[in-house]
Amino acid sequence: MPKKPTTTREEMIEGAFQLVREKGHEALTARNLASFLGCSTQPVMYQFPGMDVLKDLVYRKADEYHSGYILAGNDLLDIGLRYVRFAEEEPELFRFLFQSGRFSGLSLEDLIRSPETAGVLAAVSAEEDISVEDTVAFFEPLAAVVHGYASLIANNAMKYDPDAVRKALITIAEGLERKE
Repeated sequence: MPKKPTTTREEMIEGAFQLVREKGHEALTARNLASFLGCSTQPVMYQFPGMDVLKDLVYRKADEYHSGYILAGNDLLDIGLRYVRFAEEEPELFRFLFQSGRFSGLSLEDLIRSPETAGVLAAVSAEEDISVEDTVAFFEPLAAVVHGYASLIANNAMKYDPDAVRKALITIAEGLERKE
């Protein structure tokens, strides 16, 4: 009778998530995951004959984690600030989610209207008591700025200064409100 696996599929997904979180998505290989979990590559290859399946599961887990993190914000400003702070606190996950080529060929509007963003738009729409279409129009320029700050910070091209980011986002939001 074959030996019962000591590392479960769920433990492997969690381990892969932690590996990406610590070392980046490039480190997610069967050999690295096995080493990280303290097992051989055999159980990893048995559960995930193709690493693409595991990477997709880890991406979903990272996306859920990111969404929960930013949606803990109280309002649009807080959500934006939490998005930028996530890039500071979790740069490897941020790069995995947004800079690993998953969105190649998509426009900013495509990304804003993606299913992953629906929760943010719904929360903002409800908070501001405006239609989803008006939310998208207001959200798009802010999303570009917030993502720009987060990308610069996650890639060590800019030092994280929460007060400066807050001030910039408030200034931009006030300008957008006056424009309307």
